[in-house]
Amino acid sequence: MEQQKIVMILGAGLMQGPAIQAAKELGYKTVVVDANPLAVCAKDADCFKVVDLKDKQGLYSLAKSITEDKNSYLAAVFTAGTDFSANTAYIAQEFSLKGHSYQACLNASNKVLMRECFAKDKVPSPNFREVDEKSLSEIEKLAEEGKIEFPKVIKPVDNMGGRGCRLARSKEELHESLLTAIKNSRSGKAIFEDYMEGPEFSIDSVVYNGTLTITGFADRHIYYPPYFIETGHTIPSKIDEKMKAELIATFALGIKSLGLTHGVAKADIKYTKDGPMIGEIAARLSGGYMSGWTYPFSSNLFLTKEALKISLGKEPDELLKRRKTIKWIPHKSVSSQAQPFELFEVKSEKVSAERAWISIPGKIAFVKGLDEARSSEGVKEVFPRNKAGDTVNFPRNNVEKCGNVITLADSYEEAQNFAKLAIGKITSILELKNKATDDFLLNVESEDEKGFPPSAFDVKLDWSKVKDIPENSKVSLFIPEELKSCADEIFDWNLLTVSQVAQKFDKLMPIHKKLDGKNFWNAFLRGSIQAILYVAGYEAKP
Repeated sequence: MEQQKIVMILGAGLMQGPAIQAAKELGYKTVVVDANPLAVCAKDADCFKVVDLKDKQGLYSLAKSITEDKNSYLAAVFTAGTDFSANTAYIAQEFSLKGHSYQACLNASNKVLMRECFAKDKVPSPNFREVDEKSLSEIEKLAEEGKIEFPKVIKPVDNMGGRGCRLARSKEELHESLLTAIKNSRSGKAIFEDYMEGPEFSIDSVVYNGTLTITGFADRHIYYPPYFIETGHTIPSKIDEKMKAELIATFALGIKSLGLTHGVAKADIKYTKDGPMIGEIAARLSGGYMSGWTYPFSSNLFLTKEALKISLGKEPDELLKRRKTIKWIPHKSVSSQAQPFELFEVKSEKVSAERAWISIPGKIAFVKGLDEARSSEGVKEVFPRNKAGDTVNFPRNNVEKCGNVITLADSYEEAQNFAKLAIGKITSILELKNKATDDFLLNVESEDEKGFPPSAFDVKLDWSKVKDIPENSKVSLFIPEELKSCADEIFDWNLLTVSQVAQKFDKLMPIHKKLDGKNFWNAFLRGSIQAILYVAGYEAKP
């Protein structure tokens, strides 16, 4: 009997779906591992096992059982879009499989180790300091004495998705920021570092036989301080080619510094007034729909499949066939350093945009407009995260967004416009009489989150001129003058203009009671369509 060829995949979430597909296309059986037995892609595995991805020894025992089964052999271990590239590398190293070294992946997983590598090798990244609960009081004392300059970025040393990550804008915000980061760290440690001002980019790459191939270069769209919420990305970036080359050069030096030699690497990187500076480099393909969706759509290269080939000890033939040489153009900040890799790129020929829709706090009654969004021009995918009965919040990390739309077009502007139109069709309708929603509408905020969550529209009204809206009247006929003057120029979080929000309300709720003008338009400014449907008592079914 021929042995089954097994690929062990860490993670069974949506982001690991392309890895399962790639393994099957290459003729391998999949053993997929996740702590959540209800993970969305568990059903797609040939064999699914419940193991916590933090449990290194549990993962090792599973891999060993595969190798000890005379009817199968372990051909590769792989992950994408998870925190667990180090555990992936540990298994690969223990069973003599292909991949980055375990130490290199530890360097790329722990932000303290990463920053230490960068500091040693003079790779530009922010100045930082490690902190845990024991050293918290010492840090706060320094802040009280004026020895810490703000703002500071606070992060767990070993988490992704923006969990526990935020900006401390003053000493008053420092304590809660550090505590939250420490609580979100598996090791109980956080770092605080200098804030980097400048546009941010995501870069995916493949490291293979002494070469570095760029496989995705995207603009990141990040908003809502003190948090860093990525409302989406657009690929390829429209950055100047010289700046792009300088960012790639700094990224390459960071990869070399961490010791990544055989597999994939992704960067979050900014272009500051002092040139490129690395936020972080991970030893895995990107999450956030980039490596598995927007880049394959825009380039027509199944990147996950090429990456898996490398883990299997195979040649990434499609990548090698399509890549083109690019020049080494370092920024002056790193111009004295030697080029670490021969550089290539597989470019995106079309443009793909990913955008998220978000919600104000509350509990979802139902989500309206998903089918309309899916059928919109240019839309490739719609991925809702929430359903009826789910509690939602204005996001403080990238896991708390309500869903994502992915589009494809011939131009940057067209891809973005397709995404905007699709998201505008989706509305998360909230249940009535909810304290979290009421508190949001009353602008209740905590001391360490001044100004958060933000309002949908930042416009001041002359409340003495605001009129009540008669029963069953169109609210679009009663828009206050201050809003009317910018009705098609400003957007809420979900990319709707003032006019569009009013028109959507008129369509969804043509029958309504008399509406108190001040209450209605205050809700409009604060929470857009969700808030005005809430205060008007909208209870229609899907």
